[in-house]
Amino acid sequence: MRFAKDWPRHGAVLALLIVAAGCVPPAETEARPAPRPTAQPIATPSPPVPPRAPVRPDFTLTGLAEQGATMVGQVPSDTRTLVLDGKPIPFDGDGRFLIAFDRDAATSARLVATLADGRVIERSIAVAAGSWRLEHINAPYRGSAASDADFERRRPAELAQIAAARNMQVASDGWRQAFRWPVTGRLSGFFGSQRVYQGKPGTYHSGTDVAVPAGTPFVAPADGIVVLAASAPFTLEGNLLIVDHGMGLSSAFLHCQRLDVKVGDRVVQGQQLGTVGRTGRATGPHMHWGLKWHDARLDPGKLAGPIGR
Repeated sequence: MRFAKDWPRHGAVLALLIVAAGCVPPAETEARPAPRPTAQPIATPSPPVPPRAPVRPDFTLTGLAEQGATMVGQVPSDTRTLVLDGKPIPFDGDGRFLIAFDRDAATSARLVATLADGRVIERSIAVAAGSWRLEHINAPYRGSAASDADFERRRPAELAQIAAARNMQVASDGWRQAFRWPVTGRLSGFFGSQRVYQGKPGTYHSGTDVAVPAGTPFVAPADGIVVLAASAPFTLEGNLLIVDHGMGLSSAFLHCQRLDVKVGDRVVQGQQLGTVGRTGRATGPHMHWGLKWHDARLDPGKLAGPIGR
């Protein structure tokens, strides 16, 4: 038969067709979209944790433990009340407080803090003695009063004004500052010295005197609030100015020629307060700078350092 005869030729063709069919690539499958990434939750940052205040297991004290001097301290952590020799002592929100020692303070003091849990922490402070001079002053004991009787009549009202001014409660951070001298010059009177006025013994000198010409400006040694500005000269102090620096600490400026501030004024360190004079009981123009912490009289030089600094 012709088919059988031609089979080898037709068979080869068929084989080639089969091979060719095997070489045709299969139809491409339908493209599928790539899977979308799963949304991840956005992490919310935690608020920063404020640093914890360091624990203070005991008192921190700086300054001079000496008659006429001041100390600044910090109470133990969680202190609720603070007492010095039985008297309450205020302290600020950061735990800082001020204490001072009178010219005639005892040789020791006791600081007691009561904590929130009832525990009590105590600190005994050894107070060094001061060294005081004897000064003879050629001025009448009664100052500018016309007579002893005039002095006795006028003095109670003056003392009442001074006491009322010192009892005022004011808010000031001046006590935290490094104090400066209100005026610089020659020291002519020293804190704590026993004074004799024309042969009559008086009390000890409650401040430090700086001799400068009349009319010399004087400035605030630290920030504060004016609590007394005499409208007329006092018998002893003359034109008197008192500035409260907070925490019971105040400055008094005596014998002024002129006052440039009034009661209630808030003053800043270095601000001019008035001019130096010789009003009241004074032998010549000078600035008497006195410092008190509550009832304790203090040495300005121990707070402000050497004059002219």
